[in-house]
Amino acid sequence: MFQGASAINLDAKGRMSIPAKHRDALLIQCEGRLTLTRHPDGCLLFFPRPVWETHREQIAAWPMSAKAWQRIFLGNACDVELDAAGRILISPELRSAVGLTRDVMMLGMGSHFEIWDAVKLAGSEQQAVDAGMPDVLSSFTF
Repeated sequence: MFQGASAINLDAKGRMSIPAKHRDALLIQCEGRLTLTRHPDGCLLFFPRPVWETHREQIAAWPMSAKAWQRIFLGNACDVELDAAGRILISPELRSAVGLTRDVMMLGMGSHFEIWDAVKLAGSEQQAVDAGMPDVLSSFTF
């Protein structure tokens, strides 16, 4: 179960260091074999490969009416591996598609991660707060 936010800097080649707390779990869970793909919210989804393979099968089975969504998720999927320094390379195409710059945020979302441009994430979170809590969460408490 991945959770928490990590502020990370991309290097000039587009490599991102995976925080040690997640790196060790990823090496155990999937031997550092990972998949990145695009999300329509403007971030990247980052999956351990076995988790992605389950999603990939589900997405591939969608009907023709969802072909555009298949292109977003499957057409942008990119397999990557952790290098010896615990980094992944994010392709220029994926960085450009979601506007990743130097400062990124990696958010643990349970079975996977989201990778956001830091400024874009702050704006997205502020929009969510400004819009108010959705009705589906009206009975949620801590």
